[in-house]
Amino acid sequence: MSLIPEERLESLSNDEIGRYSRHLLLPEVGVEGQKRLKAARVLLVGTGGLGAPLALYLAAAGVGTLGIVDFDVVEASNLQRQIIHSTRDIGRPKTASARDRIRALNPGVRVVEYNTALTSQNALDILKDYDLVADGTDNYPTRYLVNDACVLLGIPNVYGSIFQFEGQASVFYAKQGPCYRCLYPEPPPPGLVPSCAEGGVMGVLPGIVGNIQAAEVIKLLVGGADTLVGRLLLFDAWRMKFRELKLEKDPACPLCGAHPTIHELVDYEQFCGLKPTREESPVETVTALALKARLDAGEPLQLIDIREPHERAIVKFPGAKVIPLGQMVRRQEELDPSVDAVFLCKIGKRSVFAIRALQEAGYPGRLLNLEDGVNAWARDVDTSLPQY
Repeated sequence: MSLIPEERLESLSNDEIGRYSRHLLLPEVGVEGQKRLKAARVLLVGTGGLGAPLALYLAAAGVGTLGIVDFDVVEASNLQRQIIHSTRDIGRPKTASARDRIRALNPGVRVVEYNTALTSQNALDILKDYDLVADGTDNYPTRYLVNDACVLLGIPNVYGSIFQFEGQASVFYAKQGPCYRCLYPEPPPPGLVPSCAEGGVMGVLPGIVGNIQAAEVIKLLVGGADTLVGRLLLFDAWRMKFRELKLEKDPACPLCGAHPTIHELVDYEQFCGLKPTREESPVETVTALALKARLDAGEPLQLIDIREPHERAIVKFPGAKVIPLGQMVRRQEELDPSVDAVFLCKIGKRSVFAIRALQEAGYPGRLLNLEDGVNAWARDVDTSLPQY
């Protein structure tokens, strides 16, 4: 059964029949299916690795309205995988870059831009105008936010996620099966799962997973059978293997179960443990320029690089002692509590966890985090070094 009501369907023009003729020749799509695609309203959350192929292939397929939510700008490091953007788009809002590319591919598609972060305050107002949502986000707070908003509004959530060489895809639709909370009732502890910015990603992986999501969107819109509702598809690009897991609706799910206790959107940063608690000691930071000034003044400092060997092969930090994050607590005796220690990683995220671990272990010395990490040093102090 299609998500698109009959009263919204319009006839196809001769130009549209020519453009979409390969769809019309498929009995599973045909004229009626293409009319449903034309009438459809799909919201894409994120125009990055997953959102790029989603936007391009849904536009090419003739989805009538595409909403795109993103508050980021195009960076050079995006172009390894985010194929909707180009080199000339660096520095532009991703929504504007994606809009131009969609319109160039298919002028018949209406593009609605939301150059803003999706939040608990605006999510329901944005999502309510769409038939379904395709989630191309890369963080847990937004995934839970999208899931909860979709369940509360009664619309499908076409899910995808990627990391390094592995990807996942499913359709969470509480009317027919489980939601994201049925699969993941609780988010992982903060810092346990690195982001793609910290852990890396094979460039073609989001193209594969994003196109799987696009296929699910099209099937849901035209009324195709065998969607990924109730199934989780796992893909390993390095070993080129697919696996499938059956998903069951959790009767005790607080959102879509028999007796739900969640009836509104919550603070997802807090839910995912990304807001510091009152008990946590504050983490002092130092900027790259301030660190340079202290080093130039000859102050005694301990520089601790927690990055892995393959990262240090990209760019080394001069004079830093190497102690990987996983070895930090058991090697704390190598540090001198009488000398300030500055911790370094790529972007200043993982080093916070190293400091927290030492604080919890009772380390008595002063610990500082290099704000924005080694990339900030390369950006603000030594521009001969690469940013990665």
